Amino acid sequence: MPRLIQPGCVTVINVLKDGIWNAVLMAYAVWWALVFGFAISAVVQAWVPRGSVERAMGAEGWGALARATGLGAASSSCSYAAIAIAKSLFQKGASAISALAFQFASTNLVWELGLVLWTLVGWQFAVGEFVGGLIMIVLMAVTFRVFVSPRLEDYARRHAQAADSGHQHQSAESGHSRWRSRLRSVEAWSDVAHNFRGDVQMLYKEIGIGFLLAGFIGLLGNGFFQALFLQSAPAPIRVIENVLIGPLIAVASFVCSVGNVPLAAVLWSGGLSFAGVMAFIFADLIVLPILAIYRKYYGLKFAVRITALMYVTMVVAGLLVAGLFASVGALPTTRPSRSDLFGSVQLDYKLVLNIIGVVIFVALFGLTMRRGVKDPVCGMTVDRSRALRAEIDGTTYYFCSETCRTTFTNEGGDSGQGDHPRHAHPVQTAIDPVCEMRVDPATAFSADVDGITYYFCAEYCRELFVSNPAVFVAKIPRGGD
Repeated sequence: MPRLIQPGCVTVINVLKDGIWNAVLMAYAVWWALVFGFAISAVVQAWVPRGSVERAMGAEGWGALARATGLGAASSSCSYAAIAIAKSLFQKGASAISALAFQFASTNLVWELGLVLWTLVGWQFAVGEFVGGLIMIVLMAVTFRVFVSPRLEDYARRHAQAADSGHQHQSAESGHSRWRSRLRSVEAWSDVAHNFRGDVQMLYKEIGIGFLLAGFIGLLGNGFFQALFLQSAPAPIRVIENVLIGPLIAVASFVCSVGNVPLAAVLWSGGLSFAGVMAFIFADLIVLPILAIYRKYYGLKFAVRITALMYVTMVVAGLLVAGLFASVGALPTTRPSRSDLFGSVQLDYKLVLNIIGVVIFVALFGLTMRRGVKDPVCGMTVDRSRALRAEIDGTTYYFCSETCRTTFTNEGGDSGQGDHPRHAHPVQTAIDPVCEMRVDPATAFSADVDGITYYFCAEYCRELFVSNPAVFVAKIPRGGD
């Protein structure tokens, strides 16, 4: 009988099976930590007042920096959400230093990240993440003007104000002022549940990709990592090489936020130094998709400058954290084996905690299903009793923010999903020939060259274009789409 499956196919199938199973086992090991962390973060987001903090962030100095850090620590750990909120704060008058401090705090000083790090690789990494986050904020504030001039910051703000193509979700802060009343309020817990669900929905792909990458990379032997990093050089040289390359691995991995922790665990198991692993973890704000967003929000020049600034602070913070731990004799020395990382399913404390995690997950998601309704514009689930609403043709629609409601009503009640006919007169846009951003001709800056009208996101772009139109005119043959 002819062989139906060739040996090579069997090998590929086994690799796929083993890699996926590794990912499942690692996810099982930290499931409870993820749920507990997201739940605590959701409580903080829902019940910690933010309005006064946001209003106070426009000031300069260490006070504004501290308020931005506190607001970031009380926000979602999603890197994409962090940069969107930071952009909104920057648009409203917060300094660039405060906006970047918010980003660092939101992606480093958060519960879920610390719990998962502690569970997978030990308390030193969890503490190092929090200490390193604070170090990066201070380093960024001190060195910011070396990288970004006041004029460039002003240009970036105007660019961000013109680039506001997204929307900010309404903060789900409970109206109950006392914690005791919140604990007894279904509405207050609904706020928590919707924050919990929103974070999970924003991050589940990142986390899943992170576990899959860790599962398959974990199949590689330590020889792979030994070939990747310096081995024979003196210890200080190896540490410096590791801390320089750690963020670059993060950039290439495309994974950010909690999703890069599983890969960090594999890198630690494979031989990367403590400083290198910390620098890798810090680098979730400079992965390639986020770099593209910086360019869109702030323009290319500002994006390049803040990326360089963040890379330097991540490298230095990794070295300082490692040096601090070494000075008190707290550097981790035990590296987990692959079996330690991926483990197995047994009747132990992890199983009990994971069952509790499932109960919490189901309860919070169930609360959003009972009280929630989908925003027809962005698809976000919002609390029916607290959402913004609009009535069209006798039907009530619910929205996460004023931007979504305005978009929906301006489009004549079209969700973009085929629920209603498309508005007969869609808004026309033009493309800024300098930064290639879409702008509204009705509100954009403009310039006439050779009988053609071009539109710009900011005065700075118009000035650049007018000074040398030939450089940019080939990008867009006409001023509009």
